[in-house]
Amino acid sequence: MSRKTLTYLAVLLLAAAAVAGCAQMKPTAREASLYQRLGGYDAVAAVVDDFMARMAADPQLKRFFEGADPAGLRRTRQLIVDFVCNATGGPCFYTGRSMKATHAGMGIAESDWKAAVGHLRATLAKFKVPAKEAGEVMALVGSLKKDIVESS
Repeated sequence: MSRKTLTYLAVLLLAAAAVAGCAQMKPTAREASLYQRLGGYDAVAAVVDDFMARMAADPQLKRFFEGADPAGLRRTRQLIVDFVCNATGGPCFYTGRSMKATHAGMGIAESDWKAAVGHLRATLAKFKVPAKEAGEVMALVGSLKKDIVESS
């Protein structure tokens, strides 16, 4: 699997790099961070694992996983976990490229985006993420669309 293909996964999850164009969600004085409300590192990692598995099994999206070596997939998974952790107010540091740079030239279509978003919604439902937090995650992901989707 190429580096571009691997990083595609990072984007679709929330996947929000050293977050070019995506502000970290800051909690109010009374409210825990989104990261804390999601359940912390282990919960984020479990969501990422389920989300990646769903995309890899999808007939439309599996082309982005074909030929991937296990080490590359593990690295991509860790980048996604770190990205989500960081973007939701957790203690992780994302070391990947910006979403725009990562996805330039990949030809990710609106239909690919919609399929990935559907998988993310299903993953959040599987883990019974409350509506408020699921909405915040979806808003975070939605803010990345302009840097990921190249064609409709």
